[in-house]
Amino acid sequence: MRQLWEVADFIRGVRRQMRFGELSRAPLQILRLEWRGNAVECDWMVRPADVWDAELRRPDRERNVSQQALQDAMALRDLIFAELTGVECASLRAFRPSAPREPLELIIAGTVLREEIVRTGIRSLAMKVKLCGLKFSLDNGVLRALQEQECGIFKVVDDVHFNHMTL
Repeated sequence: MRQLWEVADFIRGVRRQMRFGELSRAPLQILRLEWRGNAVECDWMVRPADVWDAELRRPDRERNVSQQALQDAMALRDLIFAELTGVECASLRAFRPSAPREPLELIIAGTVLREEIVRTGIRSLAMKVKLCGLKFSLDNGVLRALQEQECGIFKVVDDVHFNHMTL
């Protein structure tokens, strides 16, 4: 029962703390949350560009979306370990929409550990995210889709499962 309360606290935390992003006012959409033992998997859809960015050039909009996705990855990592006390490792994956009728593009993936110390003296957000254990590829500040060999294979866990929740 304690796990259910912690999951509820996590969901409320996402709704409260991540309702709006710094660069996008769109809500964060959790695609999947699975918990087994001391491991959790969390997949989410990256926030779209803010409607106020419509007048920006496309590369600038895409850089903002990428920056927001990296910020969300760190925030989700922190929230998972703050709210889900029994979790020691978390596999995180961020997706973005691709062409119609095509599968989603995986752009951030990796496993983060509770015991990993997040270095506060590092100014680069991209470097902080990489040092936490997440993999991604930036091309001129824009996240590109990861290839299967870049992201590895994730173990599926399934004690708690939520699908397509817009938070």
